[in-house]
Amino acid sequence: MNHAEKARDLFREGYNCAQSVVGAFHEEMGLSLSEATRLASSFGGGMGGLRETCGAVTGMFLVAGMLMGYDDPADYDGKKAHYARIRQLAEQFRQKHDTLVCRELLRSLPEKLQKDPQPRTDQYYKVRPCVRFVETAAELLDEMLQEQ
Repeated sequence: MNHAEKARDLFREGYNCAQSVVGAFHEEMGLSLSEATRLASSFGGGMGGLRETCGAVTGMFLVAGMLMGYDDPADYDGKKAHYARIRQLAEQFRQKHDTLVCRELLRSLPEKLQKDPQPRTDQYYKVRPCVRFVETAAELLDEMLQEQ
């Protein structure tokens, strides 16, 4: 099973969008699934239901930081290179989905967006496009990791 499939399956199990992406890469990050999903738990719903930056995107950035980030505050070149990677991932996601903003990604939903998580029902999965976003985020990470 590839990372996009893992992310999709995690989302369908009820994890939020950020948790689904981070959870799909938990082994590569040296984390248990529980640690990875706790780490990403704040970012679902566009950061805690604020409907700001899509959780799949913030999850993608978190994985990129863990696997390709810098840790020396004096490493200006490393910081510069990592920020360029993040901008590249953001632009690639934007090219596929037009925006990084949760509320804009979900603007076609028939109901008003809620800040609190919604029960995961068959109807939820029928109308929510989020599974596509977690798959895209995982695919973009895989592509970037293959280039490293």
